[in-house]
Amino acid sequence: MPDDAFLGEPKSSCEVEDCWEKTKEQTSWCFWRKRRLLVALLAFFGFFNVYALRVNLSVAVVAMTEPVETELENGTIVYIPEFDWSSQTKGLVLSSFFYGYLVTQLPGGWLAAKIGGNRVFAIGIGATSLLTLFTPPLAHISTGLLIAVRVVEGLFEGVTYPCIHAVWARWAPGGERARLATFAFSGSYAGTVVSMPLCSLLAHYTGWPGIFYVFGIVGLVWTTIWWLVVKESPEKDPHISAAELKYIQDSRGTQFVEGSKIRHPWRAMLTSGPVWAIVMAHFSENWGFYTLLTFLPTFMQDVFKFETSQTGWLSAVPYLAMAIVLQFAGHLADWLLKKGILSRTNIRKIFNCGAFLSQTIFMVAAAYSTSVVGCLVFLTIAVGLGGFAWSGFSVNHLDIAPPHASVLMGLSNTVATLPGIISPPLAGSIVKNKTAEQWRIVFFISSAIYLLGAIVYGWFCSAEKQPWVVETDSDASFDTDGASVTTTRAYDNKAMDHSEM
Repeated sequence: MPDDAFLGEPKSSCEVEDCWEKTKEQTSWCFWRKRRLLVALLAFFGFFNVYALRVNLSVAVVAMTEPVETELENGTIVYIPEFDWSSQTKGLVLSSFFYGYLVTQLPGGWLAAKIGGNRVFAIGIGATSLLTLFTPPLAHISTGLLIAVRVVEGLFEGVTYPCIHAVWARWAPGGERARLATFAFSGSYAGTVVSMPLCSLLAHYTGWPGIFYVFGIVGLVWTTIWWLVVKESPEKDPHISAAELKYIQDSRGTQFVEGSKIRHPWRAMLTSGPVWAIVMAHFSENWGFYTLLTFLPTFMQDVFKFETSQTGWLSAVPYLAMAIVLQFAGHLADWLLKKGILSRTNIRKIFNCGAFLSQTIFMVAAAYSTSVVGCLVFLTIAVGLGGFAWSGFSVNHLDIAPPHASVLMGLSNTVATLPGIISPPLAGSIVKNKTAEQWRIVFFISSAIYLLGAIVYGWFCSAEKQPWVVETDSDASFDTDGASVTTTRAYDNKAMDHSEM
């Protein structure tokens, strides 16, 4: 069978189920023989590394700028920071990653289609890990070099989210795409939960450079394993069982056929209300998320006088809630749709707008909280509820335009990266005296953006396939075990057909 051959028509559900039952009987006691599950597990740890490499500076910068005991030449003991950065400089350092990250969203998806999503994913994380090892010496040379290396790290990490879709296009059976992708993406929040307290411990016991050395090495180890184990498609994996390969091919059908010619109606997409509802929702969720991701350790130190070793632990709590709620919300949305309790559009609106309105309230409550426990509880609820929002806007691309979903995700994720560039310097310009009142303004801005996102999404959201969606027939023929199979559709929407899952 040629490496890029996809079967023409998916088999009947009974045939696929029979094949899958045989696969389960053969591999139920050792999950690594189910190669798609191994791909999902390694992808989980890949996104774990993606966020660990992204947030390490958020904790390290606290240790880098806090006063340390220093002995002068005359023997006098003084307390001065190793890096005496202003709030504006600190904000620029923290936001520099996103300047690179913004640029490679769409190119990453395009490159993955050319050379394979598995390779681009590995290169993106591996290069970021390698550059992370050079962060401490470059920081000691100049702040400008530190900013430059963070920009380049962002360039490499920017390809990770778009290119993983190329992996699932090959590896995920039609009825398992949502659960496999969700499990992989949840590694992002697990990486945040683990890395923030671990960064605090490393800063305390090894000094802040240890943060970058440890996570850089871990990332390179993961890259080596992924490169050796994960193949571009199940057809290229020599260790996959015949039963699992047949199951994936039969359920995958003709979706994402290589060589299919899909025309993207750019004008219609860019003037579509539902598209901009998704873009605004993605922007709003990321504004609050990136603000806390970048500044929560600093906020805990400024307002509640927590030491570096404590800020990482407490800052990780909201993201633990996010990781848990994300899984629950996804299953709940699928269940409501399968049971016919709510329409797909109403599920998206209720989950997304309900989360945003609640986040607006709890961010304001956190701003006025006078105790660390109350503040942490409110922030944990605010961040955790974002899991419901992700079950709204993040899958809405597939609802409205299945063949153009990857392009729309690239569009929305590009705009949603802007908060990572705008928010840190804005917060740095506001919080000049490190007072609770100044931090309150930062929280108010996040609350207002959540509210605006809820209004726009609630008004323009739709989960119905849009009239401008182009149904493209493919002329490409694929030789499957010597037989010529001509595909008839460039896509279908079975990935979102929850009734079959």
